[in-house]
Amino acid sequence: MKHIIKLREPNSLEQHRANKPSFYDGLSILAKDELRQSLLAEQGQICCYCMKRIPEANSPYMKVEHFKCQDNFESLQLTYSNLLGACTGNEGKPNRIQTCDTKKGNLDLAINPLSKMPNCEILIKYNAEGEISSVTGDEEINRQLNEVLNLNMQTLKEGRRQVYLEIQRRVETESRNLGNKQLRLKYFEQERNAWLFRVNNKFKPFCMVAVYYLTKKIRQCQN
Repeated sequence: MKHIIKLREPNSLEQHRANKPSFYDGLSILAKDELRQSLLAEQGQICCYCMKRIPEANSPYMKVEHFKCQDNFESLQLTYSNLLGACTGNEGKPNRIQTCDTKKGNLDLAINPLSKMPNCEILIKYNAEGEISSVTGDEEINRQLNEVLNLNMQTLKEGRRQVYLEIQRRVETESRNLGNKQLRLKYFEQERNAWLFRVNNKFKPFCMVAVYYLTKKIRQCQN
């Protein structure tokens, strides 16, 4: 999961909200398309929960997620700070492989990708098997990652595992060639920045797995 910084909301959403009474379902097709484009631009075209690539805003591969669900928080249904871009999470398939917003439904989450305090990135860790879990072993966070979002579903684990092993192999190979501690530190920082920055406004899928691993290597170098 990656922290999301909200930008300015689309004009069409602001205008629609001003015409009372206004509801999310009343948004025009064009307004919904503009909303999807805006959400994906903020998120670098990755899902707000699993970090898979979402190819296009107007494709069948994207959902507009209400972090606080419409059924329980009707007043927030058009609040831009409550809206996220999510993958379809295997919608229509068996419940055991559904993920993200599709799995979450109307349930609440303790981890909010939009929150600055705490930043979701410092609450989560990854391992070489591609598993995602709480840094501190928090039982409620782990329950929500597994049961509410199903982020340890096998195909997601495999995607994260591939990224973890890729960056691990590259770092180990390069580290053998860089005997100097300061050179290794500089290399780790450059690699981390490469995973944190966008290319053509897109983050790499599962980017925070590599960032987590590289941050650990940086801390080891600094100690």
